[in-house]
Amino acid sequence: MDELPDGSADALQEYIDTHHEFLSWLGVTVERLERGRAVMAIPYDRKLTNVPWTGAEDDTRHPIQGGVAATLTDTAGGMALRGELDNPLTAGMATINLNVNYLEAARGDLTATAEVTRAGKTVGVSEILLESEHDGETTPVALATGAYRLFRA
Repeated sequence: MDELPDGSADALQEYIDTHHEFLSWLGVTVERLERGRAVMAIPYDRKLTNVPWTGAEDDTRHPIQGGVAATLTDTAGGMALRGELDNPLTAGMATINLNVNYLEAARGDLTATAEVTRAGKTVGVSEILLESEHDGETTPVALATGAYRLFRA
């Protein structure tokens, strides 16, 4: 299969910004999109954190909620597989299974790098590394594997 057309990342970003209210609300950005690989990010925002029962502290960066991290890994894992479809723009896809192993709390911007492990006739698998950047340092915060049903027709 050929490479994705030039401008694919920009087209996906435009779709997120104008048609996908949840991903737009999270602030998801498309950093790179190529066949077999996707890099997507969410900037740190206090509204996406786990605030302790005692309340938010003004000078503390609370950790990003795990569901936000899982959403980013799931989205990036699926987008990495789009280039394996006959029509990457209109063919359907659904998550079958998502396994996220959290390594440590994310207290900064999130970046998910997804790589296709296998794309069969009906099922595709991606591995996703989730990293968090805080105070100039980037650390792995989760490793995930996603399995997706590919609707090729």
